[in-house]
This record gives sequence, structure tokens and C-alpha cells, in this order.
Amino acid sequence: MDFNSVGELLSRGAGLFAKGPVALIFVEDPVEIASTLDHHHRLGFAAVIAFAPDGIARQAGERPTHWVRHDTHARGAVTAAVNAVIAAAPPATWLYYCYNAEYLFYPFAESRSVRELLAFHAEERRDAMLTYVIDLYAPDLGRWPNAVCLEEAMLDRSGYYALGRNDPATGQPKERQLDFFGGLRWRFEEHIPKERRKIDRIALFRPQRGLRLREDHTFTIEEYNTYACPWHHNLTAAIASFRTAKALRTNPGSRHDIHGFTWHNSVRFEWHSQQLMDLGLMEPGQWF
Repeated sequence: MDFNSVGELLSRGAGLFAKGPVALIFVEDPVEIASTLDHHHRLGFAAVIAFAPDGIARQAGERPTHWVRHDTHARGAVTAAVNAVIAAAPPATWLYYCYNAEYLFYPFAESRSVRELLAFHAEERRDAMLTYVIDLYAPDLGRWPNAVCLEEAMLDRSGYYALGRNDPATGQPKERQLDFFGGLRWRFEEHIPKERRKIDRIALFRPQRGLRLREDHTFTIEEYNTYACPWHHNLTAAIASFRTAKALRTNPGSRHDIHGFTWHNSVRFEWHSQQLMDLGLMEPGQWF
């Protein structure tokens, strides 16, 4: 089904949220739309919904996907759309959001569906899952000027770190919350606004009354922003993303200063969850 607005989606397409998980894909440009949608279909999402501005159309070979006309470039547009869905979706329905040219990975994703992942997570009394956005980039910007190449994608094997997240009201560290950094946002931080340098995103979550997504990818209910429960480690996931590389090559303030993204800690991305676990970029939890 196609919808002309988020409001129409929530009225005429409310049934799409009756059974999850539901993937919300925010399209910013024509790059790798089909591969993004196909990847999330293969993971087993019950519905995949693409939000795209006027001028971006469906692509050949695309799997059945619901399209919503939405200006994803407008200030606060993605947050507003996610919050509208949160307010309308049933509390038991898991939601996920990302952008085009981003690909969700979780432990053993090659043999377990996203439904299995979230059923296990829910049994551990968790309503949200921390994901790390791991930058991907092409090895040669002469051959791939927009920095996107699935077949030869690279990522950083090191350079990731975490800092304590303080409560602005008290100045004290928040319990089980950290700010995570690394990848291109760390190596090219002079081109990245300070408030956008973090790589953590709570991309998988269940809606509930009063919950709202903030612009910094955190939620208004603080337990949603924690990396684990108080008793043991929980599952985390990763989003392999070309988004930062694309932006650095597109923005006038950075594109002429950057001639390549590879460095001595670059490795070829294997498109396999085991590589991300081996690099410590996601956590399989206790028993999953």
C-alpha cells in the first residue's frame, strides 16, 4: 500500500502495526534503497515501511514494501514520524527504524529471524535494544565518489570507545547508560557537529504510553536508554551504515577535504554477524 502522509498511514494502514516487528526505513536519497529494503525483508520483519520525500520512487526489483510520502529532510521529520507511530502502535509491537543504506545485524542473524531475537529479548523483560551504528565506506573514492560500495565495503576494526553519560540535572552518571563513539564520526570529528558524534541508537523498541524519541536517538523513558538490565548482559545489535560516509562526501564543508576513508585499521566488511561479534561491536547476551 502507498500513503500520502504519516497521518494516512496511521489511519488507513493501522492494521500494519497489529503484528510486529515492523521496520520503518527513512529514505534520504536514491542510494541503495532496494538493497536496504531487501535486507530487512530477509530478516523477517512482518512489515517494511519506507518513508520517502517526493521525487524518490520505488526501484526495480524491490520486494513488496509500503511507501509513505514524507519529507525526511525537514528538521525533526524522522523523530516526528517515529513518535506518531509510537502513539498509534499497540504496546506489544516491536518497532525498528533506520535510514537507506543501513543494514541491521544481530547475533546469529544468518540463522535466526528478527522475531526470534525480539521474543528472546522480551522474555528477559527488556522493551528496547541498544544498537551501534558501524560506519561502512568504499575503499576507493575515485571509483565510488559517494563512498558506497556493497561488494568492497570497509569498516574500522578498532577505535571505538565509551564515556559515561551524565544526568544534566545532577551532573551524576546515569545508571547503565554510556555514550559510544568511533568510526568516521570519530576520525573526522572536525566535520561532525558535537551532538551528532555518538554512534549509539536505540533502534529496536516497544511503544508504551508517554514514550517519545528524542533528536539524539534516546528516549524519554530512561530504562529504554540502558545497555543492559541490572542483573546480566543483554543482547545488543549493530547497524552497518554508509550514511556518515555519504554525508561526508556530499556536504560542501567536508567533501573537498576528504580524499579517502581507509587507514591502517580498515578491514573488509564480511556482511556476517560473527565478524561484528569478534570485533566486540555487539553482544550476544547470556544465552541467545
